[in-house]
Amino acid sequence: MGHLQTNALPYAFFQGKIVPVEKAQVNIQTNALQYGTGIFGGIRGYYSKKGKYISIFRLNDHMARFVNSLKILGESIEYSKEDLINITMKLMKKNSPQTDTYIRPFAYAGSLSLTPNLERDNPFYFAEYMIPLGNYLSIDKGVKVCVSSWRRISDNAIPSRAKISGGYINSALAKKEANQNGFDEAIFLNEAGNVAEGSAMNLFIVRDGVLITPSKTDDVLEGITRRSIIQFAKDLNIPVEERTIDRSELYIADEAFFCGTGAQVAWISEIDHRKVGTGRRGKITGTIQDLFFKVVRGEEDKYESWRTIITV
Repeated sequence: MGHLQTNALPYAFFQGKIVPVEKAQVNIQTNALQYGTGIFGGIRGYYSKKGKYISIFRLNDHMARFVNSLKILGESIEYSKEDLINITMKLMKKNSPQTDTYIRPFAYAGSLSLTPNLERDNPFYFAEYMIPLGNYLSIDKGVKVCVSSWRRISDNAIPSRAKISGGYINSALAKKEANQNGFDEAIFLNEAGNVAEGSAMNLFIVRDGVLITPSKTDDVLEGITRRSIIQFAKDLNIPVEERTIDRSELYIADEAFFCGTGAQVAWISEIDHRKVGTGRRGKITGTIQDLFFKVVRGEEDKYESWRTIITV
């Protein structure tokens, strides 16, 4: 669960144009390949068999965060947010997938510099590819997780608000440890010992009817799906809090779930061998999960503005 390998769709955007994906190659000396000097995004497109279209979820917001990630690094690329949106739409049309699709835009330091640097002589370049993608985590069967021995990287070390390529070694270490110990996923604590997030997804718990998620100042990614779920809760009159969560609160939560572009909404059945609530999908989790899939599939008109439709 969670280890997905699949071939990319036939076309990618590389060096300013759409090319066959096998032509999108970089020099072995490329700085980003050595040091992770880059940023990336993760966006989902949902395929509708009935309408023969792909619905991209919150494309504008994802590209706004992409631009902000560059800004945090003090970097820029030649494309505006609007340009990135248009490139993505054109690339999706060119690929015309007939399945749910994951979109991976990224910007990377493209010089052949031997040292890690973010200077003018190491400019950033934009590229994008797409892959077919189903469920990264099970959405039907509860996810079994552990609290990782690895701590979430501090925002003062590698900015957690940005999706910085090199920072995801932190995620890989936590995921590897969890899997080696028989768990599906991991939960990070931050350096202060407070709950942060999953290895590559945000986290919510429910206690006494209140939906709770770690504060944005607890070294978490400002997730687009996280933001969506907070809005869902407000619209459904479910009390929601963004605050610090102690580790021990995880063990007495009535419900818990992960969320993210890859994870979507995946409920958690066990944390550190302790059953979450009844060990089944909780009422609030179920309500949020059901609404999420209605929204991304275009079955809920209220959030229609969050969807970008591309006929394929």
